[in-house]
Amino acid sequence: MFERTVLPAGPRVISARLPAARSVSVAAYVLAGSRLETPGQVGVAHFMEHLTFKGTAAYPTTRAISEAIEGVGGSFNAATDRESTVYWVRVPLREAARAVDVVGELIVRPRLTDRDIESERTVIIEEIRSYLDDPSEYCQILFQTALFGHGPLGREICGEEEDVRSLPDAAIRDFWATTYRPANTVVAIVGDLGHDEATGLAAAAFGTGNGRVHGFAPAPQLPAGPRVMVGKRSTSQAQLCLGVPALHRDHPDSWTLAVLNTVLGDGMSSRLFLSLREELGLAYDVSSGLVDYADAGALEISAGVDLAGLPAAINAILAELARLRDDLVPADELDKAKRYLAGGLELRMDDTRHVASWIGGQEALHDRVLTLDQALAAIDAVDAESVQRLSAQLFRDEALRLAAVAPARHLRGLEAQLCLPA
Repeated sequence: MFERTVLPAGPRVISARLPAARSVSVAAYVLAGSRLETPGQVGVAHFMEHLTFKGTAAYPTTRAISEAIEGVGGSFNAATDRESTVYWVRVPLREAARAVDVVGELIVRPRLTDRDIESERTVIIEEIRSYLDDPSEYCQILFQTALFGHGPLGREICGEEEDVRSLPDAAIRDFWATTYRPANTVVAIVGDLGHDEATGLAAAAFGTGNGRVHGFAPAPQLPAGPRVMVGKRSTSQAQLCLGVPALHRDHPDSWTLAVLNTVLGDGMSSRLFLSLREELGLAYDVSSGLVDYADAGALEISAGVDLAGLPAAINAILAELARLRDDLVPADELDKAKRYLAGGLELRMDDTRHVASWIGGQEALHDRVLTLDQALAAIDAVDAESVQRLSAQLFRDEALRLAAVAPARHLRGLEAQLCLPA
């Protein structure tokens, strides 16, 4: 269970008490991601996340920030997504006030000095280069563009190297001033402490202040990019990413999609793993996953395969999609997938960080916050007919998009392959 308070002109605070937990976790969601960026701001959301760790009013250096948390045995980090940026900290329970204070400092009181901005440009450029040098990361970048087009949902969250080089200092500070406001933040606190204490800690650390968040443009009609995108690299393995548009966040069929994805490619007993790896020996690693936004989503399958086996791997993946489209999932397989999905949720709820992510992410981005029991009931209600109906809706030839990274000679003729078995 959880409790929730909206502080006047301050953050929304949501907490869950885990009796006897020895840790406390804080997850703070700033409702500002790369989707908010205007053409002159590309890369600013990710840049802003990096920059907060360069120093704040109370912790003026990166070392001071890290020692404040790691010095008591804790861990912390942050991540920029397209519709939010999340900061999280996990520390021993006795350090709860310190954890909330550090997160508040990072979000509300960063220094944003000229020197820090310039030094971080180089760091981010090296991060971008590392993604382009990693075939699997590069394949993901290409796939996002193939499915979502060249707009905010399809471009790399970091931006491109030239975007980072040309981003004005003023644009960075303006992005912080308008979006990194207490009232534009959700703070989730989980541990063996009461809601009143959690709310008091958040109020003291974040204070008050409203911003002027302009919102983002609607998602394009999907799929919005080229049918096939390829990256020519001198690799010993082909990376592929194949997928279709799926469901937006909070769609009524979201739990059906979660079960469908589990059957297809989540775990070592999924169909893709058993087919491509165990039966055909085409891949070491293959899996499927879901991406969802306020008004769009995707189901994507990723694999690394032998260069000569790329056509066979694509055919095997398409065969599994067609099987879900055409046939009911057998009762025992469906039950196994539902228990796998439900059990994974239950096991994560023993960890304060996962609970903070669960309640904080829902409060920030979803229409409502589900309890674990409500989520388990929603999974249990999914039936084979619903999975087949949704599969038929999603898996259509015109919806398919493919990205692949391999030497040039192995990338020919891929578009002609992109057709589901009849």
